[in-house]
Amino acid sequence: MAHMTNPLATPDQIFHRNSLDSLPTELRDAIFFSAQCLTQAAGILLQLPQSVTAQANVLLARFWLIEPMMSHEFSEVSAATLYLTAKIGPCPCTPRDLSNVYAYLLSPSSAFFSSLSNKSPKDIPDDYYQSETAYQAFHSRILSLEHLILCSLSFDTTVSLPHPLAITYLQSMDFLHFPKEKIARRVVEYLNTALLSPQMLYLTTQPNGLAVAAIYNAAKDVGAKMPECEWWEVFDVDREDLGFLVVGMRSLEGWVEDMKGDGVLGKRKRGGMVTRKEVRQILERDRPQQEVEDPELAMARRMDDKMREIEGGAA
Repeated sequence: MAHMTNPLATPDQIFHRNSLDSLPTELRDAIFFSAQCLTQAAGILLQLPQSVTAQANVLLARFWLIEPMMSHEFSEVSAATLYLTAKIGPCPCTPRDLSNVYAYLLSPSSAFFSSLSNKSPKDIPDDYYQSETAYQAFHSRILSLEHLILCSLSFDTTVSLPHPLAITYLQSMDFLHFPKEKIARRVVEYLNTALLSPQMLYLTTQPNGLAVAAIYNAAKDVGAKMPECEWWEVFDVDREDLGFLVVGMRSLEGWVEDMKGDGVLGKRKRGGMVTRKEVRQILERDRPQQEVEDPELAMARRMDDKMREIEGGAA
């Protein structure tokens, strides 16, 4: 059963993550969501299997449990994680392909640029042209990050995904006679969407719990009749855990809409991936300004304090 379970994050690790860089929760969640979306988009352009891209998403989340987000550029951490996962999987990608894909995705000409904003993408090849010098610098940074990620994770890159379990569970349930393609596709959609959740569902829940929650949500969406008994217990999932996961998976869409509306992503002046420079500017802008005391008033206050000290000594 070891190959069907994952090492889960402890409450101490979650607390440690939140205190690593002292970022506001909303800003940290926006960075996490953007980086996970970038990883998914890169995996599609590199024609990697979804299993490889999903494992990269999980390893990225694990890495940020240990290392502060602001230690390295977010997009480069995404690229290094995807490069590492593909290298040890069945479909390795070349550094040149990786560099070209990320150069395109981070440019204003990409659809990803407009997906995180209301800006329309352009098609200007100069935006994503990469010189040999830029490529070599990118490659060097990715190799350094790859080594750091491996050391941070103690070279444990094993990730058990819930997708195979979900299909197996579906085959054992009666409502699979409902159009198989429809409910199975919806289950996979929920599992892939959960990878983007800032609640880090893949780090706090075993694959069987994620699979059962996705099946429950999918069955509700398509109107499939579920067994009247507490069927989730057959798959070793508690009712309370199931309720939390169901709400967590369903709430992500609303959270993203709020984030792109009045949230961090909606208030940005540019589209595309969030950068460290932009985060520093946001933190500087939101930092409360300290009131500067008038020099004359400060001098008068110090003189008054000194006179009180003298009078107190004389008494």
